[in-house]
Amino acid sequence: MYKAKAYSVASATASFVADTIPRREAGPRDVQIEILYCGICHSDLHTVRDEWASVMPTVYPCVPGHEIVGRVTKVGPDVTKVKPGELVGVGCLVGSDHSCPNCQADMEQFCPGATFTYNSPDVHGTAPVTYGGYSESIVVDEHFVLRVPENLDLSGVAPLLCAGITTYSPIRRWGDIAGKKVGVVGLGGLGHMAVKFARAFGAHVVVFTTSARKKEDALRLGAHEVIVSTDPEQMKAHAGTFNFILDTIAAEHDINVYINMLGLEGNITLVGAPEKPLPLSAFALLFGRRSISGSLIGGIKETQEMLDFCGKHNITADVEVIPIQKVNEAYERLVKSDVKYRFSIDMTSLKGE
Repeated sequence: MYKAKAYSVASATASFVADTIPRREAGPRDVQIEILYCGICHSDLHTVRDEWASVMPTVYPCVPGHEIVGRVTKVGPDVTKVKPGELVGVGCLVGSDHSCPNCQADMEQFCPGATFTYNSPDVHGTAPVTYGGYSESIVVDEHFVLRVPENLDLSGVAPLLCAGITTYSPIRRWGDIAGKKVGVVGLGGLGHMAVKFARAFGAHVVVFTTSARKKEDALRLGAHEVIVSTDPEQMKAHAGTFNFILDTIAAEHDINVYINMLGLEGNITLVGAPEKPLPLSAFALLFGRRSISGSLIGGIKETQEMLDFCGKHNITADVEVIPIQKVNEAYERLVKSDVKYRFSIDMTSLKGE
């Protein structure tokens, strides 16, 4: 093992502080990566503050971060996927059993034995749980290492490893959306990526927002139209006309309002995760043979496909780059939605600690 610089929290109410964490030496199939950028995901905040205790209790100290971009510094003798010096990414997964039906279908995210990048039991025994990207380096099995297109800005690539694949996967899976009317509920870290992807796939993109002030930004990002969801007349004018809607809202809201915006056999997919269950009207689904579904990131094969697609279409997240020393301030701003649209930590700032 070796020690790596990191930022960690010691409890649900603690602030981030400089720390050192253990990392395993690269094994035969491992890749050691110097982390250059790490995005801040809302999941990081939930985990740090133990807000998902009923589902995934947080083990402290906690080092979050699963939107990692870096450069390979060392590879094990059996590694064939990447070489030292290459740009790579690591997303939400760093391990799975490779043998279950889900892994065999390239859907490692649903593997019962999946190991998440942070706060998962560490199968290697390096620490009680895995530690994420708020650190200077990480060691990962080569299967979970992704190639990063060299033409993209790396700070904007980092959020693609979670926000990007979270929105790309359901849009891609729904089918050919070229020429279809696609709605995006919410224009935040997830929503702004959904707009970019839906537009790149050729859809007619409509953003639902509670704030008329976001109209200009939504259009800049690629939306064709913007609906202020609190305006009954605007909502009525578009009712029953959407083929597909991606709901990115993580707060409590009336989903039936958006189900009623769907046309015949339309689908609404949830990628936001409200803490409380959402009341659902059966009639909203029955009349129109509509459906509702959920989606969780993507497997490694699909995530690589997404990165390649971004390279081809020059898609990255809109980010505000910060040094690691401002991470506590960034979390406070994240709670207030005071960021357009993701924070990306310049991890080279950790060298000064």
